[in-house]
Amino acid sequence: MRVKPLAEIEEFLRPIAAETGVEIVEVAWNARGRALTVFIDAPGGVDLVLCERFHRAIDAPLDELDPTFGEPYTLNCSSPGLDRPFRKQADFDRHLGEAVEVHLYAPYEGAKYYEGELLAFDGETVALRTEQGEKRIPFAKCSKVCLLIEV
Repeated sequence: MRVKPLAEIEEFLRPIAAETGVEIVEVAWNARGRALTVFIDAPGGVDLVLCERFHRAIDAPLDELDPTFGEPYTLNCSSPGLDRPFRKQADFDRHLGEAVEVHLYAPYEGAKYYEGELLAFDGETVALRTEQGEKRIPFAKCSKVCLLIEV
């Protein structure tokens, strides 16, 4: 099944998101389930009521855009969750000074996992203050960077 580029769909939905008071975190396509999922965030968090309101706001405009070229699909709206990966500069900027965890594809300086205070991100390097001191980790080596959730 053909689907329009996700970046095009996200850009199309951005003005509706702004009117609804949400930020689009990611637009994802699940080919197996034929599902288009729009992950959203908002000040104060995301709940079922907000997801439903945004879903209703984008349903008809998406029909006009026709992201699947006439093929049926399921539209989902969801929160990305507390442990959502940081993908954009804005994600890093929003969480400067907070505790994060960094998962790596392969060991870097002796470890595949680091946690610490997020000091900076310049698009290429994640800077952390860890118990062992400051670490500068190439973002290309990171499989996931997200908030540290302590239970």
